[in-house]
Amino acid sequence: MPKTDTHMTMRVVNHIRNMIETGDLQPGDRIPPEREFARKLRISRASLRTGIGYLAAMGVMDVRHGVGTFVAEGPPEIGKSSLSLLGALHGFQSWQMFEARRILESELAALAAERGREQHFASLSEEVAEMYATVDNPMDYLIHDVRFHRVIAQASGNPILAALMETITSALYDERRKTVERSRDLKESADLHREIYRAIRSRNAAEARSVMRRHLAMAQSAQEVETAAAPSGSNGQKKPRRKNEEQ
Repeated sequence: MPKTDTHMTMRVVNHIRNMIETGDLQPGDRIPPEREFARKLRISRASLRTGIGYLAAMGVMDVRHGVGTFVAEGPPEIGKSSLSLLGALHGFQSWQMFEARRILESELAALAAERGREQHFASLSEEVAEMYATVDNPMDYLIHDVRFHRVIAQASGNPILAALMETITSALYDERRKTVERSRDLKESADLHREIYRAIRSRNAAEARSVMRRHLAMAQSAQEVETAAAPSGSNGQKKPRRKNEEQ
C-alpha cells in the first residue's frame, strides 16, 4: 500500500479509535454516513472505505451491506486487534488484565526456566540491571520492565504463547505509562524481577512460577494505588470496582 494510502487508512483508524475511547461510539452504534464522515475527516470516500475495511478485518467494525457500518457487538476476537483498542470498546478492566497475566505469565516463567537459552538469561540479567539503574525514573524503568517480560515469553520456546504475550505487553505498556509516574517503590519491584531471573537462570520452574505470581499480585496492588492517586479525570477513566476484588 502506498505511503499516502497508509497514512489515510491510519487517520481513519485513529479517529474511530479516539471516538471509541472517549465513549462517543459504543458497541452497536452506527457510524456516520460515508459521505458525511469522509467530509469530516477531509479525505476521499475511497480512503474512508479502506480504513473501514481495515477495522472490519480486525473485528472492530461490522459492515452490513445496504444497511450501514456499525461498531461490533459481542465478545471481541483476540488477535484481530490490539487489546488496548478492544479494551476501550468492550470495557476491559484492570483486574481482568492481571488475571489473564497470572494465568499466562506464571506458566511462561516456568517454561522459560525449562527451555531458556543463554542469550535469554543474558538479556534478562541486563534488563534487571537496567531496572535497578532506573528506579528513580519510572518511565525508563517501565520500558525495561516490559522488555523483561517480553524476553521471558520468548524464552518459553512457544511462539503462540509469545504472540499472545506480545499483545498483552502492548496493552500493559499503554495502561501503565498513564500511572507509573506515581509509583512509590520501584526497588521492591526490581527485587522481585531479580528473583524471577534467578529462578529461571537456575532452571527452577516451580520457583519461577511462584515468584512470578507474587510479582504480579504486587504489581496489581501497586497499579491500584497509582490509579487511586491520579487527579480526577487525569486519564479519562473511573476506577472500576468489582466484588471479591481480593483473591
